[in-house]
Amino acid sequence: MEIHPMWRDYPSLQEDLPRVKLLIDNHIRIKDKDIRATLKKAVNSGGKLLRPAFSLLCHEIGPAQDKDKALAIAAALETLHMATLIHDDVIDDAMTRRGQATLQTLQGNKFAIYAGDYLLSVCFTILSKHSNSLAHLEYNARSMEKLLTGELDQLHSRFQTPNSVKNYLSRISGKTAQLFALSCYVGAVESKATKRQARNAWNMGHYIGMAFQIIDDILDYQGDYQVVGKPVMSDVQQGIYTLPLIYAVLGDAKAALPILEKKRPFSSEDLKQLYQIIEKQDGINKALKIAERYTHKAINELNKLPNGHYKEQLYQIIANILKRNS
Repeated sequence: MEIHPMWRDYPSLQEDLPRVKLLIDNHIRIKDKDIRATLKKAVNSGGKLLRPAFSLLCHEIGPAQDKDKALAIAAALETLHMATLIHDDVIDDAMTRRGQATLQTLQGNKFAIYAGDYLLSVCFTILSKHSNSLAHLEYNARSMEKLLTGELDQLHSRFQTPNSVKNYLSRISGKTAQLFALSCYVGAVESKATKRQARNAWNMGHYIGMAFQIIDDILDYQGDYQVVGKPVMSDVQQGIYTLPLIYAVLGDAKAALPILEKKRPFSSEDLKQLYQIIEKQDGINKALKIAERYTHKAINELNKLPNGHYKEQLYQIIANILKRNS
């Protein structure tokens, strides 16, 4: 199975990540051939597999190396991620993701919702077979609860006046950073890392997730559709007001708020004016500085972990998050 070309420089991940995808594929056991084929196609639609990659690398922190377990946990985490993406697309009424038609576009909202629910069940099926204890399974469930709460918070905050950096950071902490943190933590715990090491892995994953989401939000304002896979400023159109726009509103509410309070959808002129305000208030650079701060925090946590080849790879991946364009 093909994986994203970003992993060409990481031989172990280039070998392991296709096995993760195959494991997910093998757990999709719907009897109807057409439905099964549709769901498998959606699962193999070209994601980067960042979360399973972090989980696999963090599984090298402790002394207990179990490749089959590491692959299964990575597969469960990616399945959870895919389930939330499918549900996101329904909520956003998104026509495309990664430049391809979404499941809800092809099959309708009801099909997509049930497909996302099915993947959640697959996630727990895999976890139940490979988690060391009920306590670990419960921890995973609590983390998923926080992740879904973050999704609900974002839904509730749509089209509300953006007036707080703190609220934004809190929202993405649940929506995105939680799953990155869980991926690093579970990988470490299942390798029998110490409690301190597992906590360092959790913190590192959290900071990685925060930086990743901020960069993702920046790309919504300046990305190339052919690369990012969605129209520029699509988040704004959906009422998702992220960090660059928040800085614009905090810097010049008189100019920004009258546009945001207009009837939707926003016109191309509205979006152009918002972007000009963001530029004038240096919103993108201010957001980038916050992402850089979280990246440095992630590296500080990584520095506390035991030495090993995994560590060099994590350094490279974390640094590349700030440089990505998709």
